[in-house]
Amino acid sequence: MSTGLLLLWLSNIVFDTLGQLLFKAAAMQEHPSQGLAYWLYIIKQPYILGGILCYLLEFLLWLAFLASVPLSLAVLLGSINIVTLMLAGHFLFAERLGSWRILGMLLVASGVALSGVGS
Repeated sequence: MSTGLLLLWLSNIVFDTLGQLLFKAAAMQEHPSQGLAYWLYIIKQPYILGGILCYLLEFLLWLAFLASVPLSLAVLLGSINIVTLMLAGHFLFAERLGSWRILGMLLVASGVALSGVGS
């Protein structure tokens, strides 16, 4: 994989992960009520706008990546975001990482590494 493709792939993963984290941060904000009032409150959170912008950038990066890499390889390489999200969720939101999740992350990371080496 060329340096440009590697940077494109890493940028895609970063913006995808950041978008998910911003949406999680918005959902964790204290909210005054439930139902429609809750959703109106959440939509007004700055985290939502940041998450949408990250997703827009990630979408454009993903399209550029897909234009350069076979779909089967791109999807495999894109699955590393599972690992980045689990690690970020653990460190930023104190989400639990049990032994099965760690094993799953290692398997996903191994698969991505094998896919990247094989291309």
